[in-house]
Amino acid sequence: MIELAVYNQQGQQVDKMQVDEGLLGGHVRPALLKQALVMHHANQRQGTVATKSRGLVHGSTRKLYRQKGTGRARAGASRTCVRRGGGVSFGKVRRDFRQTMPKKQRRLARNSAILSKLESQEAKVVDRFEFDSPKTKEFAEMLRCLEIDRSCLLATATNDQNVYKSLRNIPRVDAMEARQLSAGDILRRRTLLLTRAALESLLEGSTKAASETDQ
Repeated sequence: MIELAVYNQQGQQVDKMQVDEGLLGGHVRPALLKQALVMHHANQRQGTVATKSRGLVHGSTRKLYRQKGTGRARAGASRTCVRRGGGVSFGKVRRDFRQTMPKKQRRLARNSAILSKLESQEAKVVDRFEFDSPKTKEFAEMLRCLEIDRSCLLATATNDQNVYKSLRNIPRVDAMEARQLSAGDILRRRTLLLTRAALESLLEGSTKAASETDQ
């Protein structure tokens, strides 16, 4: 069991909670995390780069001058890649870089990423967020009280617009609902900040998934 301290918005410890490693896969799987991170980066690529080949460059295909007798080097069409304005040889074309993983693998990679944050003490749990209106200054002060001075990913149980609007102008700080978390999102930020409800929903979902697998 992993014992986690639960803090309030002022950075004061108000409670403790126990997390069973078995609900998060039991141990960290580096190979699976690597595969999930490579997939995450590959899916960020747009693949829209393109260059013009000889067939796409405007111009005639006529041979510029006769092969022999001119005293000059042999030459073909004006669209050849060795001439200025010609096509690009072996040019880049549009392609899809997307990769996929089975749903159970993605869930296990996410749980392994969360477990790695818990074991390395790079995860913090907050009892709840109370923002009556978007306040970036208050959210930045909360991060300072929690001693979070580097990149951070915030996971909430529900879509709280006041929280999201409070942090959107803070660099290297992201937020999303717990059900949308992936291993790539978790690993790209140094600290994982969760609400108690978000962590409980993740553990409950892992328990439900495990029971469905056993059936």
